[in-house]
Amino acid sequence: MTPQKSIDIAAAAKKLLGFKTLRPGEREAIQSLLEGHDTLLVQPAGSGESAVCQIAGALLKGPTVMVSPLIALQKDRADAIEASGLDASAVVNSTASQDEHEEALEEIENGDVEYIFLTPEQLRKAETIERLKKANVSLFVVDEAHCISQWGHHFRPDYLALSRVIEALDHPRVLAMTATASREVRDEIVSRLGMREPRVFVHGFDRPNISLRVDLFSSKDEKYQALLRRVEFADKPGIVYVSTHKNAEAIAADLQRMDVPAVFYHGGLKPKDREEIENRFMTGDVPVIVATNGFGMGVDKPDIRFVYHADVSDSVDAYYQEIARAGRDGEPAEAVLFYRPQDISSQSFKTGTAHVDSEALEAVYHALLETKEPMTREELSEASKFSSRKLTGLIQKLEESGAIAHLETGAIEATSSRPLPEVIEEAERRQQFLKDIRKRRLQRMQQYAECRSCRREYLLRYFGQDSAGPCGNCDRCEEKGVLAKVA
Repeated sequence: MTPQKSIDIAAAAKKLLGFKTLRPGEREAIQSLLEGHDTLLVQPAGSGESAVCQIAGALLKGPTVMVSPLIALQKDRADAIEASGLDASAVVNSTASQDEHEEALEEIENGDVEYIFLTPEQLRKAETIERLKKANVSLFVVDEAHCISQWGHHFRPDYLALSRVIEALDHPRVLAMTATASREVRDEIVSRLGMREPRVFVHGFDRPNISLRVDLFSSKDEKYQALLRRVEFADKPGIVYVSTHKNAEAIAADLQRMDVPAVFYHGGLKPKDREEIENRFMTGDVPVIVATNGFGMGVDKPDIRFVYHADVSDSVDAYYQEIARAGRDGEPAEAVLFYRPQDISSQSFKTGTAHVDSEALEAVYHALLETKEPMTREELSEASKFSSRKLTGLIQKLEESGAIAHLETGAIEATSSRPLPEVIEEAERRQQFLKDIRKRRLQRMQQYAECRSCRREYLLRYFGQDSAGPCGNCDRCEEKGVLAKVA
């Protein structure tokens, strides 16, 4: 890989996007990519990560592949590039018609597009990989990169295949981006993507305009009523995060009875309904949304004045990413966790079991052993009678147990004839490891909720960023009479 010749990045940013200045971390990340380095950029959403992709992609010869976990997020990125006036982009959309899909693939292969947007699931297809090979991809961008980490809060098994895609494309420069990632998550992103001698840039975790507090309660009803009252009188718009569908619907209904316009959002709704609800909140039609953690990835609404948590998050990573959606306009905002110590016990039930579905693993493993030849995912799904979604998790467990492997073509084969009990034992060992990880993450969240010192200091230390002392803008600092720092 030949490093790009010296380029005035500031001048390029002004010419390409009309930017007068670049924000901290942007120039360094672009320079790292131009010099041929794989790069991990950890920077709050809305702080310039799209600019890094656009500028680096425009300056490197060859198209840029951008992998996003959501089709809606693909569209947002594509719209931003189109608005900037840069070269055309293609979204190979899984909901597109066959003709539209084929047309997009032909444009990619012919080199007619500079930016190519895909979900990781779309990269399962060998045909897509072949078209990308012919396009000579120069930059491979992994958006929401924490999805690859089992330490992360939105783990997506399909992200695990991206390292194979990168190698199949002869390892173009890799840019991984995420808004929040602890040191463990950053290390896992680098490892699982197979990043070579990466440069890691971490910027902007401190959001001093967000007031942090944890309100302690002794009963569920006391906590519930306090949450409703706080939402009623809070500056709006705002988000209330909950852990269950039932809570989302109940809180939204009670707020409506209090004449507070509110909607609920969770994974049990139809995609069309979720899109409509999100649009109502984003456009300001309704000021309060009560949502499970499925809401928010890719959401950038600058004027959110509060983020309240009715239920404790399963990790500091998840909690921080959710509260960081508040106050992106730089104006005062607040993040409040409504907390009972018993909430930790309730969340512990969700850390999962150390047992695996041995019958399902057996069905997939035997299907591969019986054919004695590599199988595509589609063939394996048909032979084992599992849906693509279910199959993804089973393949991951078998692959990490050393029982199966992916070929460069994307096909899957059994790598040994290990007895099934050995395979299941190894899968259960790894499952227990993940359960232990989730338990430790929850313990760190409990430490945040119950800490007696500055909450902002705790968060910044967790993410490996230096703190300049008590913040003066959290409940602990308020109790001690520490004043907020003047910028």
